[in-house]
This record gives sequence, C-alpha cells and structure tokens, in this order.
Amino acid sequence: MKYRTFGKQGYEVSLLGMGVMRLPKLTAAGGGFYVNREEAYELLRYAADHGVNYFDTAFTYHAMTSEEVLGEALEGGRRKKVKLATKLPVSEMKEPDNIRRCLEGTLRKLRTDYLDVYMIHGIGPGSWDTVKERKVIETYEKLRAEGMIKTIGFSYHGNYDNFKEVISAYDWGMCLVQQNMIDFDREVTDRVYELMAGRGTALAVMEPLRGGGLAGAPEQVRKVYEDSGKTWSPSEWAFRYLIDRPEVSVIVSGMSTLEQLKENIAVFSKDDAAPGRLTPLDKETIAKARDAYNSVVNIPCTACDYCMPCSSGVNIPGIFSFYNDAYRFEYFDTRRRSYMFTARGGADFSRCTDCGECEPKCPQKIGIRERLSVAHDALKGWTEVAE
Repeated sequence: MKYRTFGKQGYEVSLLGMGVMRLPKLTAAGGGFYVNREEAYELLRYAADHGVNYFDTAFTYHAMTSEEVLGEALEGGRRKKVKLATKLPVSEMKEPDNIRRCLEGTLRKLRTDYLDVYMIHGIGPGSWDTVKERKVIETYEKLRAEGMIKTIGFSYHGNYDNFKEVISAYDWGMCLVQQNMIDFDREVTDRVYELMAGRGTALAVMEPLRGGGLAGAPEQVRKVYEDSGKTWSPSEWAFRYLIDRPEVSVIVSGMSTLEQLKENIAVFSKDDAAPGRLTPLDKETIAKARDAYNSVVNIPCTACDYCMPCSSGVNIPGIFSFYNDAYRFEYFDTRRRSYMFTARGGADFSRCTDCGECEPKCPQKIGIRERLSVAHDALKGWTEVAE
C-alpha cells in the first residue's frame, strides 16, 4: 500500500481510504436496506489488516448506523492502527450544545475517546453562511482544545468560487472534495490543486469512481481502453487519474465487497502507483474515455436551467442528470439513492402538477413531463432503514 503525508498533521495515511457509506446491505422485511453487519465487519477488518489506515464515515450514513458498525469492527487493537474521520451535517448544528451531544454520541458509536478528523459535512454555497452565523468553527475549536478531536476539516460539494472562499476563511487541517475523471471541470474543478498548493491543508478526494459508475464501462468506453494497449480495469484508469496528482493525500472510495477491496488494494500497492507516472498516451486515453462516457446520454438536457425554477419545486435538470448518469455508467443504485434524497426534499417528479410551463422554455425541445415520468419510474423505490 502506498502512503502519503496528511498535510501539516505530519503523519502518513494510506493513499486508498476506506469510505463507509456503501457497506454491504440486506433487504428489510418491509422494503429498504440495512447494513449486513457480519460482511461489513469482515470488509472493514480486512482493510485495516491490509494497509488501509484511513476510514471515512459520517453521522448520517446508512440511516445513522455507519459509525456504530465501524466502531464495532475496529474496536481494540485495530483502532490504534487507523485514523478515523467522520462528519456532522450543518442541519444538526443548531447550537454549540447540540454539536457537543452529537460528537459525544459519535465517540460512543465509534468506541473511541477522540476523532482524528471531525468534518463539517457538505459545506456548499447554500450552507456556508449558516456555518459562519452559528460559529461552528469556534465550537469545533473548543472541542479540539478538550482533546475530543485532533483535526478540523470539512467536506465540500459546490463550485470553485465558493470553495475558494471557504478554504481561505480558516486554517483548516483537511478538506474532502469530489473529483474524478468526469468531474474535472465540475464541482471544485481541477483548479483546486493549484489553490491547495502550499497551504498545508490535507486534500482528500471522494467519489473517485463517481458513485461506482466509473467501475463499469459501456461499449464505447471499453473500446477506448482496449485501444490503449493497457490491461487496466475501468476502476484502475479512474484511480490512476487521481493517483497522478501529488497534491492528493488520500483517495476515499466506498467499497461494498471484499473482491472490490482486494482489487483496489492491489492497484494502490503497485510500484508505479505514484504521481507523474501517467504517459501522454495514458492522458489522451482518459480524455477519450471521458468523451465516450459523456456521449451516452438518454435525455439531451444540457442543464441550462431555462426551465427553472419550477413553480412546483421539481428539480428538473437534477432528475435528468441522475437518469443520464445511471445509463451512462450502467449503474442505477447510486442515482436511485440520490433520487431518494430529492424526494425527501420535495423536489421529485411526484410534485409535478402537469402545468407544462417548463416545456416552451427548453432550448432542446425536450418533452419534459413525459421524460420526467420515465426517469421517475426508473429511479424511484430506493429506501434505507436502521437495523
């Protein structure tokens, strides 16, 4: 296993980090899913015993059971070998006492006296002002002074400009951003690497396989990879894209099976799993594969947002994006899960009143209501429950 320095913290972490958001699941009697604990224990313990020393979870994952499962799996000697990172959502940060109670509960679940990293979960353009107003960072600093946490960080989904404001506002110990070979010009964009240079803030990357999608490849993408002459799997191509960046401290991947974990450990243990090892031909192959992925689109939505805002609150471009991604990567689970959260937020197709106001505004002349109905039928039905 390759290791890199975790920013100014000084210690080394495995370049492959274990994400604890996609643990093996069982189907509940009334529908939905919950963690298969025995398989999860085996998976997490294998990771800790085979060189993975960075584990990333969150307060909300797996219907708020992920931290507990991780704590049970690593209790005892394994806890001393690893770094534990978890996150608290801004929605739970109503006041300092509530943040403290949540942290105390998290420590009990994880069966530890302290966290190596405690993140503010999902900072973005819509929540950064709330973080500042509620003086969340000041509360985190007090908890750090008491020894309950070692490093203050945040996870981020959003654009580059807002990220620049957030990263410049505080001396963060680490940050977790979404990056992969598809999202290079989305989310924080590739400019994040220049921005992070010299800060000493550890840079962790999530969604390297874009929710598991980049682990598969439709025919167009498979042809590109075959023509390269390399025998790398689609996953390895996606991982190599990020491994090549020296600014990255750890690449966090959510693995659901022992087979996935073993394959990924093998990739991150190769001698050439290092920055600067991608050849010009390799980079050209990745660019061609990206174009091939992006060519697989079922609904020709360009996310121009001319149809928005919807008077009923339906997230039209978002739903089309979920549907297109599900087909592009030939993997529906992640996008169904995303659609579940869209429904919880009152922005799914069930809110549509069939008013038709959106359709004349669409430059692509999409039959929006009909295509939303198709997407809804393909994406609905995902639920999660606590065991």
